[in-house]
Amino acid sequence: MAWVARLERLRTQAEQRFPVVSELTNRLLSANLLDAGTRLAAQAFLASVPLLFAVAAFAPHGVRDQLRDSLRTMFGLTGQSDMELSQVLGSSPDNGVRETSGVIGLSVALISATSFSRAMTRVCERAWRLPKAGTRIAAWRWVVWLLALVLVVLLQGPVQGGFGTGAWLGVPLTFVVSTGVWLWTQHLLLAGRVPWLPLLPGALLGGAASTALGLTARLYMPAALNRALAEYGSLGLVLTLLSWLIVVCGAITFAVTIGAVLAEEPPLNRYLRREPDEGQSPRES
Repeated sequence: MAWVARLERLRTQAEQRFPVVSELTNRLLSANLLDAGTRLAAQAFLASVPLLFAVAAFAPHGVRDQLRDSLRTMFGLTGQSDMELSQVLGSSPDNGVRETSGVIGLSVALISATSFSRAMTRVCERAWRLPKAGTRIAAWRWVVWLLALVLVVLLQGPVQGGFGTGAWLGVPLTFVVSTGVWLWTQHLLLAGRVPWLPLLPGALLGGAASTALGLTARLYMPAALNRALAEYGSLGLVLTLLSWLIVVCGAITFAVTIGAVLAEEPPLNRYLRREPDEGQSPRES
């Protein structure tokens, strides 16, 4: 048909004038990004839940209070969901049970945590079409990244609140911090195989996605969590949190991949040139 042929010509002309469109389409369709995002969300959930119990068992009261305030700020918790969080992170009358659950939680968290780090590493490597780094080079990076991520979560309360000044500073500050986190995340987990500047588009997209989803979470999650708790109990809480993690991890996966394509294709590649050769070995640093 004539209109089909016309659309095909327009597509061909667009790809010739803007090759980034063709490369971006091919990458998004071929990389199974939704599957990668779902696997990343599952690993994040498996790492975060036991880690939460471990923090509740062993962390000082100040750290637990800070984590509770940050999670309240991140999800806008109210009502029953806020009470559930307070019960987990609050003081327990049975210290023996608390320490036992904490030891189990810490053990499971340590086992699953590296799986989360490895999943994030695979997302970055696939986005930049790089081979896997050697375990000796990457292992310590997985642990450092996870510890830094815990620190970022702990500080989300003050950051999103603009350190007491309100959303007018909290929102841009959250974007800046998130952009820095995703810039450093890519550089660390890729073992320095990509220079800092080409990583910037993915970091900016990741920061924008994180900030937008953070604002959405404070509007949507309180009612969703309380409704899920009322209707399905703890299982509803788990399903709601897992669904939110899938959205967040999917957005980050797309952001990193799109950023890599933008950095490698015209016109940005003229300004964001990659100095190392793509096939070179990762630096052992």
